[in-house]
Amino acid sequence: MGGPGQSGTHTYQSLADSCPAGSGEPPRRPTGRLIMHSMAMFGREFCYAVEAAYVTPVLLSVGLPKSLYSTVWLLSPVLGFLLQPVVGSASDHCRSSWGRRRPYILALGLLMLLGLTLYLNGDAVVSALIVHPRKKLVWAISVTMIGVVLFDFAADFIDGPIKAYLFDVCSHKDKERGLHYHALFTGFGGALGYILGAIDWAHLKLGRLLGTEFQVMFFFSALVLILSLIIHLCSIPEASLRDVAKDIVPQQSSGDPPLSSDGMHKYGSIEKVRNDSVNPELLMCRQKIKTTTQQTRKAMSMRSLLRALVHMPPHYRCLCVSHLIGWTAFLSNMLFFTDFMGQIVYHGDPYSMHNSTEFLIYERGVEVGCWGLCINSVFSSLYSYFQKALVSYIGLKGLYFMGYLLFGLGTGFIGLFPNVYSTLVLCALFGVMSSTLYTVPFNLLAEYHQEEEKEQIQGGDLDSRGRGKGVDCAALTCMVQLAQILVGGGLGFLVNTAGSVIVVVITASAVALIGCCFVALFVRYVD
Repeated sequence: MGGPGQSGTHTYQSLADSCPAGSGEPPRRPTGRLIMHSMAMFGREFCYAVEAAYVTPVLLSVGLPKSLYSTVWLLSPVLGFLLQPVVGSASDHCRSSWGRRRPYILALGLLMLLGLTLYLNGDAVVSALIVHPRKKLVWAISVTMIGVVLFDFAADFIDGPIKAYLFDVCSHKDKERGLHYHALFTGFGGALGYILGAIDWAHLKLGRLLGTEFQVMFFFSALVLILSLIIHLCSIPEASLRDVAKDIVPQQSSGDPPLSSDGMHKYGSIEKVRNDSVNPELLMCRQKIKTTTQQTRKAMSMRSLLRALVHMPPHYRCLCVSHLIGWTAFLSNMLFFTDFMGQIVYHGDPYSMHNSTEFLIYERGVEVGCWGLCINSVFSSLYSYFQKALVSYIGLKGLYFMGYLLFGLGTGFIGLFPNVYSTLVLCALFGVMSSTLYTVPFNLLAEYHQEEEKEQIQGGDLDSRGRGKGVDCAALTCMVQLAQILVGGGLGFLVNTAGSVIVVVITASAVALIGCCFVALFVRYVD
């Protein structure tokens, strides 16, 4: 991925990233197609909600030692943070006949399904195959841990290719619409997952038929995930990416159509390829690529990828930092919210005897906390719908600032004045933050891409930025994994030092208010 001026290199570069997208924008996408594209986010968030509701009971039921909890929760984000840009870059250069992004989305979706299978059914399968108690315990813990890590790893990874897929095949306006539908269906998926997770399946006919509530949730999760992936992958067709450098033939005469016989395809939607077949701006692009391909080849490497990330423009870097701040605040609150409800709001004790009044009160608080998370998901969807109207009045800067501000004030109020009803009402503000994190940063990223492409057209400079859209999306989404690492590694220490989980909510509020200042002062907004 080195620059074209380096000797001894080969530039793997798609026409989508080196050529102006504005030169042949795809047609306006029907709303139904964008909704189909959003179904992957619906299925992903549904499975996330099921994991949030069941992963702790599953880990406790197999006898996982407390010393391994941090390993389970930190292994996946560490792997994601290290590997997500690599996968994003690999998808930029994927030459499958099915497109660049969809093969990766399918593979990660299958890994999610495998992870679900292992952590929800691993204990039952191991118990049926192994009789020796000691071996059964070791295998049950191992299989369940592998399932949890594998699911988290794939579910975190899949967001980047999904966003890059949307950016590749849609015009700028449809990207904005698509991101709003993504956030809308993310909220719906989470709400449905939390509601199904709150049902006591053990006393219902379906629960008795399938065996346990774990098997019931696996049945629903697998069904929703498979159907969502099928709908998503059939939403908008992609044109395959060819290795342009390999396929270019000697220059044709000036009378030949620019793209008629050399087999080059501009990556993106099939309509985009057809519309660009005689565009004069692509002829200039073609000449630029002919020049770069006279150099020797350099395969994509970790070193060149890191160089591209380190030298990304400052406004990209500031956007990543703001995303990191937002997710750190959001996850600080969300990961400990049910425990906060049980201990602080309901005054229960999770460490008392399981048949004691204090423990039962704590469990009741956890159940109510789950309904609070459901309220968060519902309001995330509702706010995503109204965002489209708000952005014309206050712009992306106003949406970004307001999301962080409302979340910071709401969590601060909950921490200072813990009350059941006010806490549940303020859970709606969590939804505002969730919707903001899922839409505004990616809208800004799309605007940055559009601005760069316009500058390339006007200046005639079509040199590759060294990064594809997949890498940019991956760099942004891997901030979520970095936030998980910071929260998992730091908040436990804070809770142990303070002796109360109330410090988690106060920390989330403080970080969000710091984020307000950052998004107002340092993030660049395109006019």
